[in-house]
Amino acid sequence: MKDNAFGDLKYLELLSQSYPTIISASTEIINLEAILNLPKGTEHFLADIHGENEAFQHVLKNASGSIRRKVKELFQLPKQQERDLCTLIYYPAEKLALVRNSEPNLTIWYQKTLQQLVRLCREVASKYTRSKVRKALPEGFAYIIEELLHEKGDDKDKQAYVVSILRTIINTGRADDFITELCLLIQRLAIDRLHILGDIFDRGPGAHIILDTLQRYHDWDIQWGNHDALWMGACAGNDACICNVLRISLRYANLTTLDEGYGINLMPLATFAMEAYSNDDCTPFRPILPPGKELPEKELQLIAKMHKAISIIQFKVEAQIFHRHPEWNMEDRDLLHLIGLDNTLTEEEENVMKLLHHSFAVSDRLRKHIRMILSHGCMYAVHNGNLLFHASVPLNEDGTLKDVLVYGKKYHGKNLLHRIGSLIRTAFANNNDPTLDKNEKQYAIDYFIYLWCGPDSPLFGKSKMATFERYFIDDKSTWHEEKGWYFKYRDDENVVNRILDSWKIRGKNRHIINGHVPVHMAGGENPIKANGKLMVIDAGFSEPYHKETGVAGCTLVYHSRGFQLVVHEPFRSAKEAIVNGTDIVSTTEIIEMSTHRMRVRDTDKGKELMKQISDLRALLDAYRHGILNEKANKL
Repeated sequence: MKDNAFGDLKYLELLSQSYPTIISASTEIINLEAILNLPKGTEHFLADIHGENEAFQHVLKNASGSIRRKVKELFQLPKQQERDLCTLIYYPAEKLALVRNSEPNLTIWYQKTLQQLVRLCREVASKYTRSKVRKALPEGFAYIIEELLHEKGDDKDKQAYVVSILRTIINTGRADDFITELCLLIQRLAIDRLHILGDIFDRGPGAHIILDTLQRYHDWDIQWGNHDALWMGACAGNDACICNVLRISLRYANLTTLDEGYGINLMPLATFAMEAYSNDDCTPFRPILPPGKELPEKELQLIAKMHKAISIIQFKVEAQIFHRHPEWNMEDRDLLHLIGLDNTLTEEEENVMKLLHHSFAVSDRLRKHIRMILSHGCMYAVHNGNLLFHASVPLNEDGTLKDVLVYGKKYHGKNLLHRIGSLIRTAFANNNDPTLDKNEKQYAIDYFIYLWCGPDSPLFGKSKMATFERYFIDDKSTWHEEKGWYFKYRDDENVVNRILDSWKIRGKNRHIINGHVPVHMAGGENPIKANGKLMVIDAGFSEPYHKETGVAGCTLVYHSRGFQLVVHEPFRSAKEAIVNGTDIVSTTEIIEMSTHRMRVRDTDKGKELMKQISDLRALLDAYRHGILNEKANKL
């Protein structure tokens, strides 16, 4: 280091405030070097959850089957005991209630179970520093758990110490609370980071429950999907998005998220629909029910009328926006004249729309959840050599990156997704901000509907959304939605490499990971494409897709030894999992294994730590050469 390098010296003076002595700087270097040699943390990738909250939560609880695999390896228990232990870890409070009513000798059960849980917790904690584990510990039992995790019990004295702690926990009546916290800690440590590649919302009943779960989750990010953008648009005040959200919910008779989740008042729509369509049986608009679900005929008729009512309003409001933005080239989607209507709302429809708009605007829980999605996500992310996005990158016919017009300027590739992400945030900007361009904000609010169904939207990627044709035109050839060039080229390694190059992602182990289009695994489609460079992990989490894909979703797991694709069979219910010990049956396929066990130094975080080590070494040199003086420790 040069003593006249003013910029470097200024930075080192700031760094010296945190590390004022040679000893403190040296200690931090030792700590960071140790962290670099820990195994890489386990990343989980999920896509297209579509409101299936029970299946989603179970996958988090069982860490895509990895907890059961660790239980199997560590204990080699009979099947029933293995099942019972895993169920306890996934649903501790509920399982403990069953055990208390059925176990003849509770003390012996507590002793055995506590020893197993401590050993398993020690195993999943081994990837982390003591400091990181300490931060994850429950406040009430932090000291006790830390003691147990770091006492191996290799000699008799230590073994007696551990047994004494466990016995005391039981004798003081804290066993249930301790077991519950230990099980939750195992779940927490089994997944280091969760990546959600879009579409929390849609057909399932519990998007709001999923978001409540994520609010409490330790480390996660999201790359927004088309259904997320639709709900974001509804929250921002885009009436076309509001109509689409309602239409999809009515189509699948899924009103739980709207009603119980966000308090959306559907009474004005129901009243209007019953009057406006009193003489219309609305047969094409009868809801699609999942297997096993039944509704009274009167309720089905009401939903069908509401479904048609909001669909007609949707087509009118969409047409108005498309005409307001001729640069989108979507004016041809104004098809209402085919059924003898124009795109002007009747007085009654306009009143319904105002009331629905207000209901979305005043939903505090919805606004809180959308703010959370905004703060944890964007259109894309790059993690450890992996490019993550929900659906696609717009391409030309020759596979090159396509220029797309956004608010008067053209962008492609990374710049396009970055600009769209910035535009989405503008839609939620404070109107009192003096730097805000009000015209851009209105454009941003309108743009949500383009993201939903625009031909060059990276969240859609089709020639059109043929909703109108499916409702009103019998000729099924008009229903066809031509997929964009990305989906035709995603098995072409050269094109995938070109996309990765445009993001400046280097290295031989680089990948694109996305969802959006369900993989027909039952028909033999491989989710691994482009010679392993692209992975599609939408395999039908949502129940309506199970028959189409042949499975019930998949999870991509990236741990210290490489990538594994975990394919899930349908999840029945949390109740059945608790009572009968049923788990999601999963099969694991090894996608790509590393030639060596990856360490923290091989990750993005490792690069940051190595830069910190380099800076600290420069600080040490400055101290040792007298360029900076050590600061006396303050008592």
